[in-house]
Order: sequence, then structure tokens, then C-alpha cells
Amino acid sequence: MANFITIFRIFLIFISTFLLFQHTTFSYILALVFTIIAFALDGVDGYVARKFNETSKLGAMLDIMSDRIAENTLWVTFAVLGWVPIVFPLISLTRGFITDGIRSVAMEQGFSAFGEKSMQSDKIGYFICSSKFSRISYAVAKLVAFILMIIAKTPGLDKDLAVFFYVIAYLGAIFAILFCVLRGLPVVFESKKFFVEK
Repeated sequence: MANFITIFRIFLIFISTFLLFQHTTFSYILALVFTIIAFALDGVDGYVARKFNETSKLGAMLDIMSDRIAENTLWVTFAVLGWVPIVFPLISLTRGFITDGIRSVAMEQGFSAFGEKSMQSDKIGYFICSSKFSRISYAVAKLVAFILMIIAKTPGLDKDLAVFFYVIAYLGAIFAILFCVLRGLPVVFESKKFFVEK
């Protein structure tokens, strides 16, 4: 059930993306609702996995994968629509490729991205990258930026309101991208230990 919820999130984001290219008020409202649900389910899948004892390496991998697909799909969509510069999705994608590549090596050695067997042994690095506070804060930062951006670009919205929401959304998007890079740095800084020949 937990893995189904995780995968279902991806389909919701794909539907949202499709709706954003329809350029109607109704399609944007639906896209907004589906995006909110998709991000809300990010917490639900983990809760279900713990509640029904379904935690697994596969589930952890699917959770990270669905997060990557969701955020990068929206960043790319926003760039294609001209709402944000192309550098936003490029930064997000590059950071994801680097950190997930390192994490795959760490997983082979029995570590995980989060939890008891976290690959982050440094306390500061753990707090920045793997702590519950950091993960929730990052998810909220992305969600706020995505929601406000969709609202700002909704057809039919009052022009002054649209500008207001867009400015806040753009600042939120910058913050989310910077947060994205910040959370990736500890993974890179602590990666050397996973590549030492034994």
C-alpha cells in the first residue's frame, strides 16, 4: 500500500503538468489541487509503511525517486512555460544525479539516505540533509513555491494579484533551489568514505 501511494504521487504530478498546458482557469485549479495532494501524500506513504510494517529498501528508494520525479517535473514544466529560468531545473537535476549516485554506493554498503543507518555521520551534515526537520522544511519550501507559482499564472486572475503572487513565488523558488543545493552538500562532503578500497 505504501509503495502504491508513492507511485500514485508521480501520476498526480504528471496529470498536473498536463493540465498546466491547457491554459484554462479550471485546468489550473485542478493542477493546483493535484499538486497539493501529491505533496501531501509524501508524508502519508511513510506513515503507512511504518503503521503496517512495510518499511523496506525498495520503499525508501521509491520515496526518493518519486520526490525527484515530482519536483523535477514541475521545475522543467515551469521552465518550459517561461515561468522560471532553465537554470532552476538544471540545478535541481544535477544535484539529484550527484546525491543519488553517491547514495547508491552507500546503499551497497548497508547505509540509507535517512533513518537509523543514515550515511550522514557528521551531526551538522545529518541535520542539514537527513533530519526530519530539514526534510519537512524542504518539502514545504518546494510546495509553497510550486503552489504560489501556479496561482500566479492562473488564467483570469487579477493582474495585480498575479504580479504579487508571482514575486513571492519566484522568491520562494530561489529559496527552494538554494535549499536543494544546501541539502546536497553534506552528501558530497561525506562521500569519500564510501569510495575507499577495502
